[in-house]
Amino acid sequence: MPDDRERPKYTLYRSRRRVFENLRRGPEPEFRGVGGLREERQKRLGQRFRQPWSVGRVLKYLAVAVAVWLGLSLVLFLISAQIEQGKVPDSANQALDQAGPMPFVPNNILVIGSDARPKGTKEGGANVVGEPSRSDTLMLVRAGGFKSSRLSIPRDTVVDIPGHGQDKINAALAIGGPALTITTVKQYLGIEINHVAEVNFDNFPDFIDALGGVNVQLEGCVRAKLDGGDGNGGTTLNLHKGTNHLDGHHALGLARVRKNDCNPSEDDIDRADRQQRILNAIKGKLVSAATFFRLPWVSWTAPKAIRTDMNGPTLLGLFSAIEAGGSPAPRVLKPSGFATTPGGGSGLTVSDDEKRAAVKRFLDG
Repeated sequence: MPDDRERPKYTLYRSRRRVFENLRRGPEPEFRGVGGLREERQKRLGQRFRQPWSVGRVLKYLAVAVAVWLGLSLVLFLISAQIEQGKVPDSANQALDQAGPMPFVPNNILVIGSDARPKGTKEGGANVVGEPSRSDTLMLVRAGGFKSSRLSIPRDTVVDIPGHGQDKINAALAIGGPALTITTVKQYLGIEINHVAEVNFDNFPDFIDALGGVNVQLEGCVRAKLDGGDGNGGTTLNLHKGTNHLDGHHALGLARVRKNDCNPSEDDIDRADRQQRILNAIKGKLVSAATFFRLPWVSWTAPKAIRTDMNGPTLLGLFSAIEAGGSPAPRVLKPSGFATTPGGGSGLTVSDDEKRAAVKRFLDG
């Protein structure tokens, strides 16, 4: 039977807007269904993207891009530094003295460059990289606590090598590696050494090239043809007084020049002076605006240019300390005479007064 019961009636009531609410919200939008809502949303998005770019909006996106670029560079630097840190022998780490963190506390860093040559190169040298070699560069760098100074030790300086008697200081690396070199320098100058950085000649030119080359300021001209010159796998240098732009290959060659055809009277002191000028050129390029666009490549190659006990954060502290301390004038330990080594070779001697004065200047920054 049909249901004759009357269904209840429902009445829909709608509240009336208040006067001020009508003024604020405007008329009630017409219901357009799902398709209409989608069209309305797309229309609003289109209007948003068609709006002209304001200065604030441009700066916001630029800041995001810079942050991403810096973050990528930092990650690459820390990973590369972690890989390289494990290549320093434990004996070298044990020979180092403890110090507070850079850039807040002054630290002494011993920079060692050997006379070894990369495998496969035509450059002449005592051995290839990885085999015992004498040190070609010995430089102390003091950084942190707003201190900044450098002191180079000529490679032919005659010193007492602990456990091996008197010899040229560059022999310590060949005899006992970086650990014995650290101990020898500490005993000879009477100072602490907190970190060591051994130049990796396989990767040093790549680091300079990642920077886009460096501008080295020279006090005089330099002419030299090392190991047959550029055309025969060596290095040709024909540099003038003043600023010279060098790529990685020629910067490394300049650091190694022992005989300058432009000035035959030069000695190892002039050579050490040029090495410090190369270091100043690297520092200047690191903080230049142009390097920002190369930053990820520089960050990856910088730790690979050295073998050091310093991890990524410590290296960052070192770079910050060097930047805060300015660019110190090149200083070299000046010899006062000559001596004959037990092996019959001729070396340089430094008076005690000169050593004390040089160390005081170095520590005072």
